[in-house]
Amino acid sequence: MKKKKYQNILATHIREHSSIYLFIIVLFLMGVIFGAIVVNSLSLSQKEDLYYYLTQFFGQVSNGQVAESKDLFFQSFSHNSKYIGFIWLLGISIIGLPIILILLFIKGMVVGFTVGFLVNQMGWHGFLLSFVSVLPQNLIVIPIFIISATLSVAFSFKMIRQQFMKKKGEPMLPLFARYTFLLMIAFVIIGIAAAVEAYISPILMKAVINMVQSIIIMLPFI
Repeated sequence: MKKKKYQNILATHIREHSSIYLFIIVLFLMGVIFGAIVVNSLSLSQKEDLYYYLTQFFGQVSNGQVAESKDLFFQSFSHNSKYIGFIWLLGISIIGLPIILILLFIKGMVVGFTVGFLVNQMGWHGFLLSFVSVLPQNLIVIPIFIISATLSVAFSFKMIRQQFMKKKGEPMLPLFARYTFLLMIAFVIIGIAAAVEAYISPILMKAVINMVQSIIIMLPFI
């Protein structure tokens, strides 16, 4: 019975905010595409510099010289939770509405640039590396960012309607309480994503890097 109740609440939420979700998702995808396009606009020297630092990093991963998993966890959690917290804060400020959209676009651009650069420089090897280094945690992080941005935009709209258009609706205090509670849930899920990035992604990356290196070494003999 409870499961059905939660499903109904979720369905109602998505139906009420479907237009915002659609806009947010399209905006994020535009950021991803823009980030991938930016890779092609880099000069040769810029690509070489980035590729040098990238190979240095992958070399450290292969040799097990990356930071401790515990440190990676706290770095990832701190970065993403600050991002979510900032989006939450912008949602209650009203004037921060356009900044929420800009932040989401930038997040998409970073993902698109990272994957695009790896594929551009390393071909299918880069695709494999992006699959294990970028995808696992972002399968969790990106939906949370999209949902958080949607909730923040929706909360801002409700505040604007009540404060400036003087339209009556649900009291702001219960809305704010729910809005804050959902932020707490987002932090928990961000913690799960940070654990994936710190404890699972490095293992997958090391396995793929070693596989790619072994293929490169074997190529002259084929």
